[in-house]
Amino acid sequence: MKKTLLLLALCASMLTMTSNVFAQDWPMVGGDYWDVAAIEIKDGGGLKYARWLADEWRENNEFAKSKGWIKGYFVLSNVHARKGEADLYLIRVMENMASGPEGDKRGQEFVEWKKKTADEMQAESGNRAEYREVTSSSLLQVLNFRD
Repeated sequence: MKKTLLLLALCASMLTMTSNVFAQDWPMVGGDYWDVAAIEIKDGGGLKYARWLADEWRENNEFAKSKGWIKGYFVLSNVHARKGEADLYLIRVMENMASGPEGDKRGQEFVEWKKKTADEMQAESGNRAEYREVTSSSLLQVLNFRD
């Protein structure tokens, strides 16, 4: 029995040492998260969507930034988009992801600030489908080199 406990303790300490050594040897450390939405603009919808981005989308993100929920946001244009590629990439940068309860709290704060119901906001999102399509969504994490 004593030998078994001693062996288990030895194995546990080796695993701890291995993970610490691995963490020290790994040349990168995780940084900010990038929430990226790929957008395809439908024919004739560019100006309407650009206006929505410049007004409502920017206002929403400025609110999130003022609350410290995101660090920044921007729009990238795919200058030489090939068939099947997105025209725009909408990016929001955050330091970390909100937990479930924190996400619920933020959602409630946002709804109160917008002074719109979830149903109204969902309907508006559906209305934008007439001039744009979200073709993909990714959550990326920056890997910073350890120096």
